[in-house]
This record gives sequence, C-alpha cells and structure tokens, in this order.
Amino acid sequence: MRLLLDEMYPRRLAEQLRAEGHDVVAVVELPDLVGREDAEVARWAREHGRVVVTENVVDYAPLDVDEHAGLLLVNARRWPRTPSGLPRLLTAPCSWLEARAGGDDSSERGTGLVQWLQEPPRR
Repeated sequence: MRLLLDEMYPRRLAEQLRAEGHDVVAVVELPDLVGREDAEVARWAREHGRVVVTENVVDYAPLDVDEHAGLLLVNARRWPRTPSGLPRLLTAPCSWLEARAGGDDSSERGTGLVQWLQEPPRR
C-alpha cells in the first residue's frame, strides 16, 4: 500500500516511514501539490495509487469513492504532530501498513478505503 501524507505532515515523517521500508511521500515534497485544493490532492493520489493520510476529515470524507484511492483519517488530538507526538504518529502508520503488507501490489488495493488510524496492537 502506498501513502500520500497530506500537507499538514512534515517531510521528516515521510522520510522516517520510507526508512522503515514503506512507499510514502508527503505533499510538502511535491511542489506541484503544495497549496492545492484537497480534491486536486485526492485526484493526484488516485492517479498515483496512493492512500491519502489526513487530519482534514471535513474536506476529504465527503468525497465519492471514485475521487480517491483511499483515505486514512487521523484524529489530531490522538496523533498530535508535536515533537513529542511524532514518534507515536510514526508507529501507528507503520503498523497499519505492515498489517496490509503482502498479496499483490495493485494500486487498486486502497480504492474505496476510508478508515481511521487506530492504536497499533500491543505485542
């Protein structure tokens, strides 16, 4: 599963997720997407087979399933982007991605997916 971190997320989070072996890019790394409307970001993500990770539930959740390749919604209170919150914010998407690893790598795997990021299971 491939992710696109919405504009509120720092480049460093995408870099850390890539260091863990995941296919992740951030809007802030793509100059053509910075400052674009959410529908345009969702369209780009769909065209590139990427699930959008966002806190912007108000604008993304109402999109029709054919307007995005998937949405991973994040509660900003539970997953703050603060220096102390970023390690938790790194762990949860890693666990989410690892739970979906394997099988074919088709870009269609996220189509229609709308899910809230959850706490990773304790081991």
